[in-house]
Amino acid sequence: MPSRIRLRRTVPALLCAGFVLVAGCARDTSGSGGPATATAGAADVLLQPATDPGAAPFTASTASGPALPPDTARTRAPRSPAAPGRALRRTGSTPGLYAGTRAVPSCDVEAQIRMLAVEAAREEAFARTVSVARDELDGFLRGLTPVVLRADTLVTGHGFRDGSVTAYQSVLQAGTAVLVDARGLPRVRCVCGNPLDPPAGPGDASAGTGRRWEGFDPARTVVVEPAARPVTELVIADLAHHSWIARPAGDEGTGDRVPEEPPPYTPDTDITGPLPDVPPPGTKRPKPPTEPTPSRPPEDCPTPDVPAPQTPTPPGEPAAARDVPAREPGETRCPTPSGEPTDKPSAVPSIPDRQPGSDEPPTSIRLLRGAGDGPAARW
Repeated sequence: MPSRIRLRRTVPALLCAGFVLVAGCARDTSGSGGPATATAGAADVLLQPATDPGAAPFTASTASGPALPPDTARTRAPRSPAAPGRALRRTGSTPGLYAGTRAVPSCDVEAQIRMLAVEAAREEAFARTVSVARDELDGFLRGLTPVVLRADTLVTGHGFRDGSVTAYQSVLQAGTAVLVDARGLPRVRCVCGNPLDPPAGPGDASAGTGRRWEGFDPARTVVVEPAARPVTELVIADLAHHSWIARPAGDEGTGDRVPEEPPPYTPDTDITGPLPDVPPPGTKRPKPPTEPTPSRPPEDCPTPDVPAPQTPTPPGEPAAARDVPAREPGETRCPTPSGEPTDKPSAVPSIPDRQPGSDEPPTSIRLLRGAGDGPAARW
């Protein structure tokens, strides 16, 4: 009997401890409490609205410029859903994957640098998380490009608490300001200064916890994959002006310009829907074939259906003199109305002049003499 009583007391205690342990892990995976060194499991995903910094920010917000509402950033359009819960994969160089405003940065990079430099341990932890040396951190941050997410995006986030870094899986809402690297990967979340990495696991947002926003759909979340090679500029959508922006890598908007080769779809196209094939960065799309230009007859050929002018036969000359001489090399063959080419000299043949040693006047003078009497004729 005593052993049975002890068993009744022990089982509830063990169950209670188990519940406490599970709850503690859940807090750790969300980055909102528990040991700061805890790492989230791939199945635990925290939903983070665009303006929510979370519970363990590295810095204060560096998001700048006009806010881009999520409904504006993400254009809703029907599409064939992906596998249940699986995110859609997009390359970091995909035109329109990110948005922005012309000549306006979405993040203040210099403010991020200053805030990290205030505390050596925080700066060192940030540099270690993004895999650069501490003395190279400023250059790393200045090489990133400020943009805004166009789709709900799966990432691995990193928080900072009590001198340690915690990692967690997260879905960032469309409209979130981020800094992306030369491969198009989000590397910093500007509203909290937290470093970002690609997500761990298969990219399933269906198990997301936290406050869901309107329009959230696990099948419409995006996982950004690195571009095959570094890109010199990102083509982003300026939704406020319904236009495209080519923003140089590492530029905060001062170098914004119109792309030389606009994408084959409009800036408000739903980036989570089907997109036309886009050539790799640095290549130009082939131009569509054009109809061949019909060949034209040479300039000195007569127009079809219009008789060529006939030169009157001078008096005293036989009619055979009007015959065109045989075609010489380099002369033009003109088409006839029936399609058969005829020989035509490329230039008017010259009238032979007097022969050397002859007393005969030039042919031109002989023709004038035969034209009649008078001073002009005798000339």
